[in-house]
Amino acid sequence: MSAALPLPAAIPMRDFRSPMANLDGKTVLITGGTGSFGRAMVEMVCRQFTPKKLIIYSRDELKQYEMAQVFGTEHYPFMRYFIGDVRDQARLETAMRGVDYVIHAAALKHVTVAEYNPFECIKTNVMGAENVVNAAIAQRVKKVVALSTDKAANPINLYGASKLASDKIFCAAEAMAGDAGTRFCVVRYGNVVGSRGSVAPYFQKLAAEGATSLPITDERMTRFWITLEQGVNFVLSSLELMQGCEIFVPKIPSMKTTELATAIAPHLPHKVVGIRPGEKLHEIMVPEDDARSTVELDDRYVILPDAYVARRRHYLDHGGRAAPEGFSYASDRNPEGLDARGLQLLLASALKG
Repeated sequence: MSAALPLPAAIPMRDFRSPMANLDGKTVLITGGTGSFGRAMVEMVCRQFTPKKLIIYSRDELKQYEMAQVFGTEHYPFMRYFIGDVRDQARLETAMRGVDYVIHAAALKHVTVAEYNPFECIKTNVMGAENVVNAAIAQRVKKVVALSTDKAANPINLYGASKLASDKIFCAAEAMAGDAGTRFCVVRYGNVVGSRGSVAPYFQKLAAEGATSLPITDERMTRFWITLEQGVNFVLSSLELMQGCEIFVPKIPSMKTTELATAIAPHLPHKVVGIRPGEKLHEIMVPEDDARSTVELDDRYVILPDAYVARRRHYLDHGGRAAPEGFSYASDRNPEGLDARGLQLLLASALKG
């Protein structure tokens, strides 16, 4: 049985704003750009940078239309909207012409949907990753950052397994790049509090609609949590830090889902409904078997393939520490929890508006 999740006094919420990649004058493409992450990144880029082009690449014309009403070319002349699917390498190559940086956020993400639509999951998450790699190399993109998930570590569901395969593809991609010089890295983080389909806005919606209880899959369940703003910052800081072939894992708090539910609707009781197919009781982001390849920085962990000794040395020479033998980073053994105030700040940031 796992130890109880430690909940120390106040843990500062890291914003991951340093170092920050400078996107001024750059051409950036976001796959899955109309999703929760893509929209949050566009908001930040429009607020802080003046890129040469910011290309939204997705297959949803309605969401692109709606996004263009907010981020139109009249006020943001660098915005571009490309209809396309990551399953289509030729279209990706067209969209990546002249692109400096690619942020790969497109994925089929819902665990239960992936379990019942396995071929579709593989086509998007695995074959799509291969297409992004090949297109980026063909167009000599400078850097590619691929978004992953805690479910890719020791996966037990198809979504996690497909993202593990995707992670492996991106970490191996530099060997295929040759003289194109394209560098690749992966960012792996936990549940995004304010994203579409997240349990936090779902609980909020149920409470607003007069629900008499909140559904909890298991009272012991723990998860890593990050806000969209933190996620965007983490991607941009990893873009700046990357040497190539890394998996970056942020240091973020964990909490029980019961604590999250209580913070959102303290007046509502919890109803245990059982764990869904493919769901874990606790999540892990750095498995014990990866400890020997992991370097700890002040705000993140960096997993590097064993072959990249010089890159590992780079991080160690710049303040990193080798992870101890037997180390793992799991949601039920995370030394960083949230006190009541920290939890309220997290929710206020994630659910604003």
